[in-house]
Amino acid sequence: MYNWNWSVLWGPSSDGTTSYAITLVYGLGWTLLVGLSAWVLALLVGTAIGIARTLKAGAVARFADAYVEVLRSIPLIVQMFLWFYVAPDLLPERLATALKEWDRYNVVAAILCLALFTSARVAEQVRAGIQAIPSGQFNAARALGMRGPQVYRYVLIPVAVRKILPALTNEFLNIIKNTSVAFTIAVVELMAATRTMQEMTFQIFEAFTVATLIYLSVNLAIVKVMSVVERRVEIPGAGRAGR
Repeated sequence: MYNWNWSVLWGPSSDGTTSYAITLVYGLGWTLLVGLSAWVLALLVGTAIGIARTLKAGAVARFADAYVEVLRSIPLIVQMFLWFYVAPDLLPERLATALKEWDRYNVVAAILCLALFTSARVAEQVRAGIQAIPSGQFNAARALGMRGPQVYRYVLIPVAVRKILPALTNEFLNIIKNTSVAFTIAVVELMAATRTMQEMTFQIFEAFTVATLIYLSVNLAIVKVMSVVERRVEIPGAGRAGR
């Protein structure tokens, strides 16, 4: 029979400098740092790629299509290994050596990997949001004398973002959960801290129960915040039924 022991959370951690509870909080800090940094970059890159996918056929549109298809087709953990183990060797030798010796390159690799992986999904959301806007709005903006970039900036993007906020919220939740893959390249985020606690104390259920509650709390907070944002930026008359 399993012997529950919640007091292990307050016991000394494997390095003896703090408790396992503090170690989990420290891991949560790295999870949020990696997740939020990757999310900001994913939004910027994904929006640009999504816009490019709505342009007429050309080199830019073909590059955007290839970008999305390639990144969506390769599993996240494989991309994580490619960024950490392979990418430095594609650089000049001196720079590659410097990156491998940098003790925070694993964090940078995790942020870049998660950002680009998620940006492909964000790009699809942006593309779908823009293409869902009636063509009359584009034609009306052009009739008012707006140039193409101005139409995107002042008409299409503001409307599209409002339409796809629920989908973007899902991607935000996914990127927080996907940070757990970063433990495979030695980023001491929440999952890595949880595994360390489990391996050193053999209290498997306590470790993963606490980690589950932390992930749940963070994601519920994100949902709540994004729900408020969605209501604040909602287009009058275009909201969900019953609201």
